[in-house]
Amino acid sequence: MEHVAWTQSLAVALDGMKPPEPANATSPSSDSVAPGVSPSPGSWFRERMWLVDLLVAFGVFLYNLPTMPASALHLIDDPVSYATLTVLSLVMCAIYILRRRFPLAVLVAMLALACAQLLFGAPIIMADIILLFGVYTVATRYAWTVSLPAALVVVGWLLAVVIPRLSDDFIDVGQLGVLIVVTLWVWTWGTLVRIRRQYMDGLRERAEQAERQRETNARIAVADERARIAREIHDIVSHSLSVVVLMSDGAAAKVDSEPERAKSAMLTARDTGRTALTDMRRMLGVLRDDEPGSHAPQPGTAQLDALIEQSRAAGLPVALTVEGEPVSVPDSVGLTIYRLVQEALTNVRNHAGPDLSRVAVLLRFQSAEVEVRIVDDGQGASTRESEQASGHGLVGMRERVAAHRGRLCVGPSKAGGFEVVAVLPVEGGP
Repeated sequence: MEHVAWTQSLAVALDGMKPPEPANATSPSSDSVAPGVSPSPGSWFRERMWLVDLLVAFGVFLYNLPTMPASALHLIDDPVSYATLTVLSLVMCAIYILRRRFPLAVLVAMLALACAQLLFGAPIIMADIILLFGVYTVATRYAWTVSLPAALVVVGWLLAVVIPRLSDDFIDVGQLGVLIVVTLWVWTWGTLVRIRRQYMDGLRERAEQAERQRETNARIAVADERARIAREIHDIVSHSLSVVVLMSDGAAAKVDSEPERAKSAMLTARDTGRTALTDMRRMLGVLRDDEPGSHAPQPGTAQLDALIEQSRAAGLPVALTVEGEPVSVPDSVGLTIYRLVQEALTNVRNHAGPDLSRVAVLLRFQSAEVEVRIVDDGQGASTRESEQASGHGLVGMRERVAAHRGRLCVGPSKAGGFEVVAVLPVEGGP
């Protein structure tokens, strides 16, 4: 029977519905075509897949015309019914063009038209092959909970229109079995295409998510580096400039009465400025590796004596005490200790008030940690905390100590002044 020809052309027709393979990493995409260069024919064709649907619908309809008399032989003498059946097959093929936008609705409409054929005495015509394309489309777009019932409805339609006519030498049992198997095979193929498409979409989404994660990590790293540079700038500039300003004020006040003392103050201000410039060059070396002095060693506990002397020369009554057996600490820990003392002395100089008479810096070495304590007898803690709340010094201290999993305590001392206490582990990086 000619109805078995369904299976002969189905594979060729469905090949035009197979989604294009994803381009590999070396294949240029249509978005990357250089200006003035025409896109590849494959890209042009993929953007106009409706042409494939049009060709499939037109081919099925043309294939249906010469075979329809064999399906409705008794209608040849009834031109009206025969013409109506031809129109039904034309509409069934025409609505297939909409299958990409309304896959389920198109399949339902095709089934309705196929059932309408019974009214004109033609249970099955060759145009009904378009139902298999509808089943394939639904299977590629919907989960099996939707697509499988749709395929079973088509199978049920086949059984309903064929079984009552098995005795009419219309279609035998073997041909009916082939049609059912082909319908289920088309559904399986469409389901596999959908699963593969979802898998490729998942890979693409994970790749995009990984790319976004890399960009986020890069932005976080940049933000962390900016925060680190900001802390260094704050520590260097605030300490050095405060010393330079104090020494300049002192020199200006003593230039007439005590010129030698004024000269000494100006020399101290000069040396402090040079040290600050060296520290700035060292810090900015992360941005310009060829900057002179960028590879100089970072300050650490060995430079605390020079820092104390510099503060004492600026008029701060500060004394350094070291307890315990000095142990070797990582450079990052030594830098943190230096910056903590530097920031604490800058805050004392700016906020302790005129009644300041003593500043004690204690460095206590223990077996597994180092304690840094800076205590003064300046003005009350509440005033100091409110004045420092708007700055970044205490925030920088907390960030530095937290980076080394240490402990920081800032507040009033027992003697009524202010103290900064930090405990840092000797070993272990940030």
